[in-house]
Amino acid sequence: MKEEYFKWYSPNLDKEIEMLVFGHSGYPVILFPTSMGSFHENKDMGLIESARWYVEQGLIQIYCPDSIDRDSFYNKNIYPVHRIENHVRYDKMICHEIVEKVKNNTPTAKVAVAGCSFGGYHAANFAFRHPGYVSHLFSMSGAFNIKSFLDGFHNDDVFFNSPEDYLYGLEDPQLWQMDIVLGTSNWDICFDANLKLSKVLSDKNVHHWLDIRQERIHDWPLWKEMFAHYLSRIKFF
Repeated sequence: MKEEYFKWYSPNLDKEIEMLVFGHSGYPVILFPTSMGSFHENKDMGLIESARWYVEQGLIQIYCPDSIDRDSFYNKNIYPVHRIENHVRYDKMICHEIVEKVKNNTPTAKVAVAGCSFGGYHAANFAFRHPGYVSHLFSMSGAFNIKSFLDGFHNDDVFFNSPEDYLYGLEDPQLWQMDIVLGTSNWDICFDANLKLSKVLSDKNVHHWLDIRQERIHDWPLWKEMFAHYLSRIKFF
């Protein structure tokens, strides 16, 4: 399985960013790490290995960017307004420095996005903010409410990065064309969050699959099963 390491200066973040890319060709999948996770977390925890067959067949390429959660939502040493501003800069980095450079590797000029736990938030928020760039969303045990990270602070940036809030007003027709999977389990600590987001989508008549697995906990063994399964939904040719 081909693996490449990239490091570059990000003008959007004003810092260096790191990323691993797996595969020699195929449909681009942007895979976010969990809370405060590094660019190599998904490899270290076996999620990339669960997708080995797709990668080695040249069906997908997996892009694993670093997170900046320590500089945004989890940084209690800066004001909430700066936490959300840093997250907005991260969203711009993902969009302009990664997605826009790889989306044309597909006939649809779109990418798939995925993530586990807080990575599921990042994947879902990016997909819903940029539906014209995303064909597939695979959220595994995602949590979608960022308000608890911001100490009661609220502005437009907070609103437009809270899917539970802005989705109700989103009318981009690309949203109804997206393949959306919300993966969870009845023992998942994020079970209720997935039920709530599923209701928002259902209220808008947005087709999606709420995949509820039984007697599994919020952890990597569940996500490895989900990831390999969900990748089969991509139309590779």
